[in-house]
Amino acid sequence: MTEGIIVVDKAGIILVANPIAEEMFGYSKHELTGMPLEQLLPERFRGTHLSFRSQFNDKPVPRRMGMGRDLAALKKDGKEFPVEISLSYSRAQGNFIAIAFITDISQRKRAEEALKQSEEQLIIYATELEKKVEARTKDLNASIERMEREIADRKRAEEEVKKALEKERELNELKSKFVSIASHEFRTPLSTILSSISLVEQYNQKGEPEKASKHTQRVRSSVNHLTGILNDLLSLGKLEEGKLDVKIGPIDMVSLFEDIKEEMKVQLKEGQSIIVDCQVAGRSLSSDPGILRNILFNLLSNASKYSESGKRIFLTCKLEANGVTIAIRDEGIGIPEEDKKHMFDRFFRASNVSNVPGTGLGLNIVKRYTELLNGSITFSSKNGEGTTFTISIPNEI
Repeated sequence: MTEGIIVVDKAGIILVANPIAEEMFGYSKHELTGMPLEQLLPERFRGTHLSFRSQFNDKPVPRRMGMGRDLAALKKDGKEFPVEISLSYSRAQGNFIAIAFITDISQRKRAEEALKQSEEQLIIYATELEKKVEARTKDLNASIERMEREIADRKRAEEEVKKALEKERELNELKSKFVSIASHEFRTPLSTILSSISLVEQYNQKGEPEKASKHTQRVRSSVNHLTGILNDLLSLGKLEEGKLDVKIGPIDMVSLFEDIKEEMKVQLKEGQSIIVDCQVAGRSLSSDPGILRNILFNLLSNASKYSESGKRIFLTCKLEANGVTIAIRDEGIGIPEEDKKHMFDRFFRASNVSNVPGTGLGLNIVKRYTELLNGSITFSSKNGEGTTFTISIPNEI
């Protein structure tokens, strides 16, 4: 059996418990036998449970307990954990016995909580974006009224209105693109989480932990994907509001590259590798280490994401007269010629990446990060042959 099973008599004394139940509640073999069933319940539930048990004894019907409510059980060490319980009954030697089938749903509850938090963060960001739209709309209306009253030059007034309307149009487009991205990029992992939770329960009940573990990993991967999307949106928000401060400090480039290479291992596809060629040994760069790390991590993640398994990624750097030049080259799908002029636009995705998840924010954020460091970024690419991104960072900002 994959469920805990406890058999009690009419007085609520445990007659027998299977090994799964003993392990679930933290008791040794046969230790549960002879114990009152209420001892496995939190103190706050014991009084009402006596009444429920009496009702079941009087009118026994197989059923699930706690429909619409959260049930909690108590381990030997005093810790509580969520459970689902199904009740049945029988008779042994003429005596009434009740049978409880118990499932520990702690893993499902954790997955549901992670899903709930992701949904709450999405709602918060959407609400903040809506407030910005409303605020800018009010500002636009106020500007138009003020110009009608104060500006005598009609041509100048029309130009100001045109600029304000253009800003409003861009903001509305941003909102529409965000809704489109959210409806796709959030719906897919959320659907994966929901379906995987259901499959985990089924495989656990069937005693197939390997298959259950596979779907648990899918839940983790989906939650990480959602977290990455939210981080991109939060980074964009900070950049839009000018709340990102540059903190200059010395950077050991060799150590930085090795650290990033190690962190990237968990994201690489099977057989992919990062080849580092750093020609600045013993020299340091004066810049913001956090921002530079984000730039490189984003570009390396893209290189992996848009390359097939087994491909190489090359990370090179060399010291220049006034700073350092860093290049990230991949052997991936490349960028179509007609898409190149839009690669740094917000929410833009190339026409050949439809099956690869993403928000279209990464390169826009990278470019703005690079500009914060007074640097520059360029790229070269051939469709189907790979891409090289090159950034130049000055040694003093």
